[in-house]
Amino acid sequence: MIKASAGGGGKGMRIAWDDEETRDGFRFSSQEAASSFGDDRLLIEKFIDNPRHIEIQVLGDKHGNALWLNERECSIQRRNQKVIEEAPSIFLDSVTRSAMGEQAVALAKAVKYSSAGTVEFLVDSKKNFYFLEMNTRLQVEHPVTECITGLDLVQEMIRVAKGYPLRHTQADIPINGWAVECRVYAEDPYKSFGLPSIGRLSQYQEPIHLPGVRVDSGIQPGSDISIYYDPMISKLITYGSNRTEALKRMEDALDNYVIRGVTHNIALLREVIINSRFVKGDINTKFLSDVYPDGFKGHKLTENERNELLAIASSLFVASQLRAQCFQEHENSRVPIVRPQVANWELSIKLNDQVHTVVASNSGKTFSVEVYGLKLNVTSTWNLASPLLSVNVDGIQRTIQCLSREAGGNMSIQFLGTVYKVHILTKLAAELSKFMLEKVAEDTSSILRSPMPGMVVAVSVKPGDMVTEGQEICVIEAMKMQNSMTAGKTGKVKSVHCKAGDTVGEGDLLMELQ
Repeated sequence: MIKASAGGGGKGMRIAWDDEETRDGFRFSSQEAASSFGDDRLLIEKFIDNPRHIEIQVLGDKHGNALWLNERECSIQRRNQKVIEEAPSIFLDSVTRSAMGEQAVALAKAVKYSSAGTVEFLVDSKKNFYFLEMNTRLQVEHPVTECITGLDLVQEMIRVAKGYPLRHTQADIPINGWAVECRVYAEDPYKSFGLPSIGRLSQYQEPIHLPGVRVDSGIQPGSDISIYYDPMISKLITYGSNRTEALKRMEDALDNYVIRGVTHNIALLREVIINSRFVKGDINTKFLSDVYPDGFKGHKLTENERNELLAIASSLFVASQLRAQCFQEHENSRVPIVRPQVANWELSIKLNDQVHTVVASNSGKTFSVEVYGLKLNVTSTWNLASPLLSVNVDGIQRTIQCLSREAGGNMSIQFLGTVYKVHILTKLAAELSKFMLEKVAEDTSSILRSPMPGMVVAVSVKPGDMVTEGQEICVIEAMKMQNSMTAGKTGKVKSVHCKAGDTVGEGDLLMELQ
């Protein structure tokens, strides 16, 4: 493991299995370290495969006292950066917890540490633990510790800095309940579990109205998300009397979180917390790559969930059509208004490249939708202007978000965390659409486009060069992380459309092959 000595947050960190990876790792790690921390010095340590990442919160004063405030489980990571944390860890027993805590306190006392800090460990499957590093600051994930101990860590840090002794002893530190934190990032989770997304927040609504939910964020609607800063939007924390309750509250909180204007990772967060392996506590730092070996693809709908989504989408479509037929002051209008009387709406819905036929009818706020021989009753307030819509489908309560709705029948619906694009047409419109020409997809085999917004740090080829599949073309820096862009196939470079120092957007053309 090659690491930035002044590092943190996964920046300036690379794993090297051979000489070539060591050379590349040294180059990228030193550049990232200089960019992020102003210090390009590196250290090398033994790499431990498939561990858990568990850390101990410590608190020391200027009078020689120090406490350990239990542990945090931080094993769900991507690119060595934490994504989901919880306290306590489902894996540790009291003996291992005490041993780790005592060693963390011994370290703090040895260096006369006075403040809140975190001692991080890697823990193997047999509960052997290995010192990783100490962060001499307040960690992003400190709220989960506050939830289960009842301590305000910021207040304790201020008291210690003023010179007061600690108010508590080790026996005073409890574990009450369970807390989970999800890091909500402005990232595209479908690209390497999260490549940066930039933009301006057009709408932002935190789920703080729900019980047991806390959101730490300085974000407001209209805030700009830039490629030069940390992409974190917020820390979303839920607390419950046990792990099951905390996870259920997190599921509800993610469904009720409104973020518009930038791509975010809520779909990935929600999938992880309901995954059977995660629920059982069978996790390690390779969880994401193990569970999603081909990359994250979003929620995979069951047949019942698919039918629910089709029923909700068709109800939304008909509700919008009925609303469009309403006119204000129509009683006083000199022009007679004739509304079409439609008892049943026969609809064609395209979802995940499959076309489904449904029949919908309505009675007040309830729609009856026939899907594959099943009749589903969908009830809601149908406030189409609201960013959140609470929908009841045959007794099952769902919170959905209709992100976009176009006159041509295209609709984007956030359902169970994942955004689904549906195309809804009436039966007649669907029959006529068969005569429309289809747009030919772009041939991307001979071009390289930027998968994210960022700045070009280096370009390794020029027109006329021969390149092989997997060869580095350029390096793009985003959020102070450097990413190597490689050729998709072997060929001769026809043209290069970027140079070092250029700012590129997602989808910008970087290179063409002949």
